[in-house]
Amino acid sequence: MLSIDIVLSDEYKNCLKDRGWDLNSLDSINVLSGKRKEVLLEVESKKALRNQVSQKIAEKKKNNEDTSADILEMKTLSSNIKSIEEELSKVESSFNLGLSSLPNICHSSVPRGKSEADNRVEREVFEVKDLGFKPKDHTTLGKALGIIDFEMAARVSGSRFVTLHGLGARLERAIYNFMLDVQTEEHGYLETIPPYIVNSEALYGAGQFPKFVEDVFHLKDTDYYLIPTAEVPVTNYHSGSILSLENLPMSFVAFTPCFRSEAGSYGKDTKGLIRQHQFHKVELVKLSLPEDSFDDLELMTSHAEAILKKLKLPYRVVTLCSGDIGFSASKTYDIEVWIPSEGRYREISSVSNCLDFQARRAGIRFRRGAGKPEFVHTLNGSGLAVGRTLIAILENYQTEDGNVVIPEVLRPYMGGKEVISNLR
Repeated sequence: MLSIDIVLSDEYKNCLKDRGWDLNSLDSINVLSGKRKEVLLEVESKKALRNQVSQKIAEKKKNNEDTSADILEMKTLSSNIKSIEEELSKVESSFNLGLSSLPNICHSSVPRGKSEADNRVEREVFEVKDLGFKPKDHTTLGKALGIIDFEMAARVSGSRFVTLHGLGARLERAIYNFMLDVQTEEHGYLETIPPYIVNSEALYGAGQFPKFVEDVFHLKDTDYYLIPTAEVPVTNYHSGSILSLENLPMSFVAFTPCFRSEAGSYGKDTKGLIRQHQFHKVELVKLSLPEDSFDDLELMTSHAEAILKKLKLPYRVVTLCSGDIGFSASKTYDIEVWIPSEGRYREISSVSNCLDFQARRAGIRFRRGAGKPEFVHTLNGSGLAVGRTLIAILENYQTEDGNVVIPEVLRPYMGGKEVISNLR
């Protein structure tokens, strides 16, 4: 959530235009802001008058004077105040809903554009090599190797679920254990296992609600939801808190399953592991000092990149343009890994600086000495999406005979095994 001063600024209007948002929403918020101030002023005025009448009654009682008319006035004022406060509550509810439905402001370094075609490529790492044969896609490879089974998953769950078997399951386990070891041992993140079920308040704090309510799985007749990402519970660990300056920054890494209804993506990437209702992800979350958050964004991006460098997978880093950036983010780097069967790069991580957008919603603040509390800046990023890393390994490390060579850094996690073979 943004402050009303930012929302009504010309800079934010330009930001909404760049994001492709309708500016009419600002007009209604402006009206509600004015109405809110008007009603609040009326409440305060009536309360001040009630205090005056209360003092008058006290003085008259001391002098044994008749207070019946004043008491009647007091009751009338109290009734009016109650009605006005009810009106204020409705106005504030509409005002806050309007504010919470608006996206974050884009940082000045974010390229302006309408779609992913306008994203800016920052760097490409590792040359894309010709495998020397027509590459198979991960689905074909996985089925032939007996490690990926969509039909079995469909029997118990439906479409967009998968079952991994044998060395496929072990490879997935190796990937996320490797990721966790790198982030904790080399980069100093605190490993955490958060709840996989959260309440609506946590989803609101992370910026998922109210905009993305259709994209999460709701547990019927409860205020509980399956997490779409570990960002939601971990970012909210310190909701409603005032942190000590010496405790910042805070850096967390969490491996969790993620659950997404993919309500807005029907017909998109329905084949294979790219877009599943359930998948694994290693998530990086940081609570940062405002003056350090953009340095921390660069650092966190490098930490996500480190995984791909160690796996020797070709990838590139792009800065998302204003029309492609996420709702809560002020600036985002997407890390895209090369997928040979498609002949293109695919997103495997998004690393974002949300400034104080989430912290305002969740009430996460810190204090410098005896100063007033300030909002922290929050950052999050995949380090990485495990299923998409599995895809990239299968396709980039495949051999012409249909086997898959296991990357060297993963072999200690695979019991020393070097190849996933189609030989039974």
